[in-house]
Amino acid sequence: MAKLIKAHITGTVWKIEVKPGDKVEEGTVVVILESMKMEMPVEAEDEGTVEEILVTEGASVTEGAPLIKLA
Repeated sequence: MAKLIKAHITGTVWKIEVKPGDKVEEGTVVVILESMKMEMPVEAEDEGTVEEILVTEGASVTEGAPLIKLA
């Protein structure tokens, strides 16, 4: 069953740290968001394989927006 990693804060996608096919563990930083001139890492809450990246670098996201889909 697919799992979604979501933004925990409103901001801009500064850097995507993974690519499709990468295996991640709980706690792996997958995306770095910029909010109020601070870098905010987004970590995987579960282990899995990156199935799809749902955002692009530079995109604005709101709190709760899906960022990464894990298989």
